[in-house]
Amino acid sequence: MSINILMPALSPTMTEGKLAKWHVKVGDAVKSGQVICEIETDKATMEVEAVDEGKVGQIVVEEGAEGVKVNAVIAVLLEEGESEMPKRAAAPAPAAAAPTPAAAKPATPPASAPAAAPPAPKPASAPAAAPATAPGGGRIFASPLAKRIAAEKGLDLSRIKGSGPNGRIVKADVESAQPVPAAAPPAAKPAAKPAPVPAGAQPVFVAPGDTRVPHTSIRKVIARRMLESKQTVPHFYLTVELEIDALLAARQAINAVIEKKGTKVSVNDMVIKACAKALRDHPECNAAWTEDEMIQYGAVDISVAVATDRGLITPIVRSADMKGLAQIATEMKDLAARAKTGKLKLDEFQGGGFTISNLGMFGIKDFAAIINPPQAMILAVGAGEERAVVRKGQIVVRTMMNCTLAVDHRVVDGAMGAQWLQTLRGYIEQPAAMLA
Repeated sequence: MSINILMPALSPTMTEGKLAKWHVKVGDAVKSGQVICEIETDKATMEVEAVDEGKVGQIVVEEGAEGVKVNAVIAVLLEEGESEMPKRAAAPAPAAAAPTPAAAKPATPPASAPAAAPPAPKPASAPAAAPATAPGGGRIFASPLAKRIAAEKGLDLSRIKGSGPNGRIVKADVESAQPVPAAAPPAAKPAAKPAPVPAGAQPVFVAPGDTRVPHTSIRKVIARRMLESKQTVPHFYLTVELEIDALLAARQAINAVIEKKGTKVSVNDMVIKACAKALRDHPECNAAWTEDEMIQYGAVDISVAVATDRGLITPIVRSADMKGLAQIATEMKDLAARAKTGKLKLDEFQGGGFTISNLGMFGIKDFAAIINPPQAMILAVGAGEERAVVRKGQIVVRTMMNCTLAVDHRVVDGAMGAQWLQTLRGYIEQPAAMLA
């Protein structure tokens, strides 16, 4: 029997995605493990592999389609011996095992999975469709082509005896069957009243020359998660000025040694290492909030914000406290490059216990970042700049860098956050300590 290929859930937050690219076409033979398409999720573009073997009988969701719900049918795979479906065959009717394709606009939202709920009533003008279940409630087994022909002829599949394997209804069975009078469709429910517009909402006026830019999946998720964070997480902020002259000198000395191997350590790489060491020293800060308990992470995994043309993504340096600066620099360079091309693997950006957001390379002196739940802290790193400071009663010039720590007050109290920043200061201003 035919096999439905469903839109997979490629991340915990994914509810819909964009079918970015097909690697197969109708008629192609597919093997288990073969890459068949690319899906743009709420975080990245990921390759999807086939689980079953067969021949592509139908592409239900076209390349480039957006808003495809998780578990919606995106293609149909034919097993050996099944007839090939035409390229432009109509999508399976709602009564079939597969839900309505995302491109269609049914009267009510389609089910998120095949046969998960009874089919919604159709408008009176719609053609009759074959029911998905027999009168006794059992499932009817029929080929996709047989279902399509039955829908076109107005046939009730529960009244047709199948001649295929295990009683499966095939093309010949529906072609020889005679239509029966269709039951009158149920009365249409009155249209629901549109939801009232919030009192504070203001209309957006689009003038000639304005450009409409559709939201990407990533941008939608960023908007939803950041709004949720600011509305539900009690933020507070702690800012420190860190002297980084010793850090810059240490970086120069380290690079003089490792550049010959093609590696170069950045200030951000050293900040990653310093934050990881500080979190190891203060495990109570390496934690997350849940409604029932707090989770203290065993590993120190640092998420690093990377800007891409599709939005912000946070690849993770795993066990950063256990790695040397050269290894962190190498990993970070690779992660950032693949983040910008949407080629990160799921485990490379899902998780993490702490985030660093650095805008210093853009000349930003200081800023406050929004916590990325369920994490409890995020460090906003500004630009290093020469400033006049007082040391032992004398005004001297030092390179200073502002860092602002945003903290979830449910997890970390003010004094605890301040102690963590003091430990971070020790590693930044005396970089030899982080190498010990």
